[in-house]
Amino acid sequence: MSAETIQQVLDFLRDSGVQRLDLTGGAPEMNPAFMRLVEEARDMGVHVIDRCNLTVLMEEDYRDMAAFLAAQQVEIVASMPCYLEENVDAQRGKGVFGQSIRALQLLNRLGYGTDEALLLNLVYNPQGINLPPPQQQLEQDYKEKLRRDYGILFNNLFTITNMPIKRFGSTLLSKGQFEEYMQLLKSTYNEKSLPAVMCRTTLSVDWQGYVYDCDFNQILGLPAGLSSGKVHLRDLAQTDFNGLDIAIMDHCYGCTAGMGSSCGGALV
Repeated sequence: MSAETIQQVLDFLRDSGVQRLDLTGGAPEMNPAFMRLVEEARDMGVHVIDRCNLTVLMEEDYRDMAAFLAAQQVEIVASMPCYLEENVDAQRGKGVFGQSIRALQLLNRLGYGTDEALLLNLVYNPQGINLPPPQQQLEQDYKEKLRRDYGILFNNLFTITNMPIKRFGSTLLSKGQFEEYMQLLKSTYNEKSLPAVMCRTTLSVDWQGYVYDCDFNQILGLPAGLSSGKVHLRDLAQTDFNGLDIAIMDHCYGCTAGMGSSCGGALV
């Protein structure tokens, strides 16, 4: 994301009154204007969330990033696909689990997970053609294991369903499991999740400033339902979003299956 687009994000925050800015990547901390974006958003009273891969905090050029996030009271949502080393390294690469543990310990030393102003949340995605297990029970398992073995404390665990698109979708197709997974999502559709699906309260903004109804629609290049074509953030500051359409396709069953799924975990 360019400095110009980041300024457009800040202008939108100022003009629209939006109170939550959720930053994701890759590693959003690597953008040269990341600190400026965070500081100016926080100066407006906006709550900032950093979706952090943890390992970036251990890189030489970013050793001061954790302290910066703490000073700005940025909520951290960190991917941690398992509390077992062999499972994480198999999924993310050798050594990733160890780096993630060291990063979490650093964040704990700064007050994350213990200071009520410094929220530290972890994210779990299931492997294979499975829905996430019950979030509350898995959270207790994570907390017990990470506290006992590594002295790590955190606030919440978010369980997120894998969406049948892009890399995961291609993996399903290559294994002949795509239709089986789609049937699982459709057969476990839960109407109770609909009031809380993230597309109802979230705008997803890509690196060029174009707007989508959710991150998954962005990945698919599916424009926001409020228009028949691509819409840019700079044109939306005075828009009333209440009652506007949301673009949907079959992948949306991923957010409404089982206990529901969103960027904040289970929905029901």
